[in-house]
Amino acid sequence: MDALDALINRVSVPRLSEPAPDAAQREVLFRAALRAPDHGQLRPWRFLTIEGEARNQLGELFAEALSAADEPPSVEALNKAHAMPLRAPLMVVVIASVKPSPKVPAHEQVIAASCAAHGILLAAHAQGVGAVWRTGDMATNAHVAAGLGLSANEQVVAYLYLGTPERELRTPPTLNVDEFVSAWSR
Repeated sequence: MDALDALINRVSVPRLSEPAPDAAQREVLFRAALRAPDHGQLRPWRFLTIEGEARNQLGELFAEALSAADEPPSVEALNKAHAMPLRAPLMVVVIASVKPSPKVPAHEQVIAASCAAHGILLAAHAQGVGAVWRTGDMATNAHVAAGLGLSANEQVVAYLYLGTPERELRTPPTLNVDEFVSAWSR
């Protein structure tokens, strides 16, 4: 698949099953991530792979985080939290790891990590791997951050779910570029 096809036709694939991307496919995913725009060459990102039994352990961490909230969660909410990581055979947690820099502000480094996540999605699509980017409350939860081993200068920017699409990919809508682009003048 050529680059423009991947850029224009990538879609989120929420229904995923085995198999997960193999070692060669993963190498491509992470090589693509490492080509994200990176002012200052800070490489303000890191990645965690979660698969197999680790998905259940992450589900337990999510349920613990929900239980630590002020309001007790319902049984349904706890079950949903526990099942979240089981949506795909492989999860990649994309972490913005902000570095001290006099020239590159923290928000720019978080954006760079987000671009790395997008690179993984594009490389997945180009290889026929299904992928979807999710966040939600568990991306900003302090208990989850601690359980994942994040430092004070780090934050989750994406939970990427990857696997084999269970259905044929949908066709993305064709949007009118003119609705989003205009010339600026004073």
